[in-house]
Amino acid sequence: MSLPMNTPPDIADALGYLQHHLQELTERQNASEHVINTTLAALTAQLQQITQLMTSSAPASTVAPPPIPVSPPLVTPPSPTPAASSKQQARPKLPSPPGFSGERSSGRAFLNSCTLYLHLVLDQFTCDEEKIFWTLAFFKDGRAAKWSKNLFRQEADTGIFPIQSWTDFEQQFRSQFFPVNAEADAINTLEGSSYYQGNWTVDDYLDSFLILASDARYTDPRTLVVKFCRGLKLNVQSQITTMPFGRPADTNPEAWYAAAWRIDQAGWQMKHSNPHSGRRS
Repeated sequence: MSLPMNTPPDIADALGYLQHHLQELTERQNASEHVINTTLAALTAQLQQITQLMTSSAPASTVAPPPIPVSPPLVTPPSPTPAASSKQQARPKLPSPPGFSGERSSGRAFLNSCTLYLHLVLDQFTCDEEKIFWTLAFFKDGRAAKWSKNLFRQEADTGIFPIQSWTDFEQQFRSQFFPVNAEADAINTLEGSSYYQGNWTVDDYLDSFLILASDARYTDPRTLVVKFCRGLKLNVQSQITTMPFGRPADTNPEAWYAAAWRIDQAGWQMKHSNPHSGRRS
């Protein structure tokens, strides 16, 4: 580009410098565009090659690529299912044992009541100590309260509760609160001549007999049959012993109990079905 003749020298120098610098920038831009175009061409060629390789190595049927394994997320343990919860809620509420004051005559019934409760709700107690403390909570007054108080006094003195297992507790309870001579009394009753059915039904007589036999520790089947038979009403004894067929064996107490019950029930039904059977015409 030519300048006018009257252009001052300093302006001419500046314009010359700018013109020269602009020319350098243009050359650099052209060189950069060439590099970029060359790079793009090379990348395009590589991409085409990769595409051809993938196309030629792919199987005939298109199969989805396998999923990338992912670490499983942390799962919070599930809460109880509604069915389990409803089952727990459906459990009937059990009555607690009655208060116990220490009478030996009611000791067996109280211990049986506690044992039954513990068996039904065993999951509520984590150790024998909890069972023992729970049972002692019903020792309200009398000898029972004094015995419980003495146990806790021993714990305060020694730092250790004196009864460590439920088995030990049962043994000590029997010693303290069961009849002293229960076995001897039961044997004397069964061996004596004053024990008989009387006006009892066979159901009532059998209940009493089984308790006495347990207290007397009678386990021999023949002995049980002899003692049971001797206390029955004479007409019931006679009907069983003279049965033409199906007579229970003398070593089968259960069969004797069942036969006596059937005869007693038949007599009761006959009596109540014909209310005039006992009157003379």
